[in-house]
Amino acid sequence: MRLLPESALVCLESTLVSENNLLAINSLSVSFGGLKALDNVSIEVKPNNVVALIGPNGAGKTTLFNAISGLVPADSGQIKLEDNLISWPKPHDLAGYGIARTLQGVGLFSGLSVVENVMMGADIHRKSNFIKDILGLSSRDEYELKEKAMQALAWAGAAHLAELEPKQLTYPDSKRVSLARALVMMPKILLLDEPAAGLGQDDIDKFTKLIFDLKRNCSIVIVEHHIDFISRISDQVYVLNFGKVIANGTFDSVKREPEVLDAYLGTQQSNSSSNSSRAL
Repeated sequence: MRLLPESALVCLESTLVSENNLLAINSLSVSFGGLKALDNVSIEVKPNNVVALIGPNGAGKTTLFNAISGLVPADSGQIKLEDNLISWPKPHDLAGYGIARTLQGVGLFSGLSVVENVMMGADIHRKSNFIKDILGLSSRDEYELKEKAMQALAWAGAAHLAELEPKQLTYPDSKRVSLARALVMMPKILLLDEPAAGLGQDDIDKFTKLIFDLKRNCSIVIVEHHIDFISRISDQVYVLNFGKVIANGTFDSVKREPEVLDAYLGTQQSNSSSNSSRAL
């Protein structure tokens, strides 16, 4: 995975220095019918931090992402950006709030090249419309937009894939392109949904370095099951189970919590701490 110099960062271009929370979710609850998917969940994301959401399948991690992204409605709770209370976003609000998200399913458009897919992610930032551009109705800033898309692809280690179509990509390559499409928006907050899933160790190692580079200029919230990866990159970890936050803190602190061990292993802390830690 090739990386550009620090001067070519594609996340937020001004360094984040505030000690206040960049994002705060307070007492969020979400229900589907009679099922409580999230129950009074609160998280805080500080500038230049990587915040990990972990927990067993069905714990509510993706539902939390979907609430932040406006894909599911909140029953109750508040969301603040840079200490300002806002309404729960709709999907079309995210770019304006400086939030970008990758999806588990990658979500690339067939029929468009890789670079065109990434250009779609940046379209919110300009006056002309990319759909019109590809129909030949406007080309005023297409060059500038393509340059941004190529820069984002380079950051994700995917510049050499620019002219391919999604169907020609390997799964790891498609995840790089999906990341580039989020980065081209120059977000303040980057939501990554299981970015390490399906990747080999070499790709995970390269992605780890990329995360450390990106966090200097934006905050990252990540849902991930690859615990070794989380242990290397996270500043703060929130553990969810059955829709509730059962622990939060550094990875080293939460991995020893009895309730966390029980959630993952189905046993009490009578198991040895070392074996339990490896199983997380």
